[in-house]
Amino acid sequence: MNILVVGGGGREHAIIKSLKKSPRVTQIYAAPGNGGMAADAICTGIGAKDLDAITAFAQENAIDFAVVAPDDPLVLGAVDRLEAVGIPCFGPNKAAAILEGSKVFSKDLMKKYHIPTAQYQVFDDMDRALEYLKTAPIPTVVKADGLALGKGVTVAMTRQEAEDAVRACMEDKVFGESGSHIVIEEFLTGPEVSVLSFTDGKVVVPMVSSMDHKRIGDGDTGPNTGGMGTVAPNPYYTDEIARVCMDTIFLPTMRAMNAEGRTFKGCLYFGLMLTEKGPKVIEYNCRFGDPETQVVLPLLESDLLTIMEATANGTLAETEVKFRDQHACCLVLASEGYPKKYETGFPITIPEDLDAQVFVAGAKLEDGVLKTSGGRVLGVTALGNTLKEAIDKAYQEGARVTFQNAYCRKDIGARALRAEEEVK
Repeated sequence: MNILVVGGGGREHAIIKSLKKSPRVTQIYAAPGNGGMAADAICTGIGAKDLDAITAFAQENAIDFAVVAPDDPLVLGAVDRLEAVGIPCFGPNKAAAILEGSKVFSKDLMKKYHIPTAQYQVFDDMDRALEYLKTAPIPTVVKADGLALGKGVTVAMTRQEAEDAVRACMEDKVFGESGSHIVIEEFLTGPEVSVLSFTDGKVVVPMVSSMDHKRIGDGDTGPNTGGMGTVAPNPYYTDEIARVCMDTIFLPTMRAMNAEGRTFKGCLYFGLMLTEKGPKVIEYNCRFGDPETQVVLPLLESDLLTIMEATANGTLAETEVKFRDQHACCLVLASEGYPKKYETGFPITIPEDLDAQVFVAGAKLEDGVLKTSGGRVLGVTALGNTLKEAIDKAYQEGARVTFQNAYCRKDIGARALRAEEEVK
């Protein structure tokens, strides 16, 4: 089979490496791909949001199955476009992708169908939002309604921070039209858990849980990033909590989308907070998370292509989805200065005998030399029979991957190791 994977980051590289294991895969194309994927796929250079070019390429190159990985093309309707010309896809259609495309939609859906989440208010008028903040409980959370590259959420610890966040969205338009509607919601506390799941609209099959590390600095300090590392499984996510989430969140979400005529097929991502009152939804994503995918898929034993096809054709209940009984740790190597100003163009050295998987995000090939081209350059994922073993190995092997001005956090997984002790 010829496969097209839409996207060009570390998440897509992890998906491609996993798909390559399938004996039915002949050739994988990436749109656009990146320099570090070139060994695993043919990179087309077509932008992920260029739906006309993607559809034309898929038809011209006899693509048998497409995987649309990023949020933007999903929300724009990439799956609808490809399916309209007879190419089956992994990923939700435009009607279902609104679950991530609009925070207002997802909050209203949860309220309507009694899915546990934070209390909230919706505003499309800045003055009304600022008036509300005068008496709102602080801390509070301000969210832009639409997609904002994962940066549209502000956890405001003071009233001033909350007001600044509202003005940034609605007056300064830092997120464009995504910030013309906003959600102001209750600040929840507790351990965070990411759960990716496969769904065909009839059943939900959760993958291994994971723990992300969003902030740039050790000890969860500094500004938010796209993610500086992950571990899986998440020690806080016990079997009992998993049962509660299935009954109160996962299945009710799938049924709610069906009831709204927006059947969701693909990867449904649940961002959860384990509060004292039980698990609550912080956010939904309509696709694989990044860098969660980089620890979850290396633990998958079953054939990813078969699972993806099952989500598209509604046979997930009869399809094996099996994960290794191991642990994984992904360490993100970034350009010094990220997420603010940083330099790029430095050669990257990846030893051939590396005892870990490397998923490349921000890199380009120049005259056969792989060079840095982004903030988050790559992820190094190691497996282990214990969490500590996986973490130690990720750092040991990660130190062997080098480029000038490389930066990584030194405490990825430390919180999870403490959690293991707490849960015991």
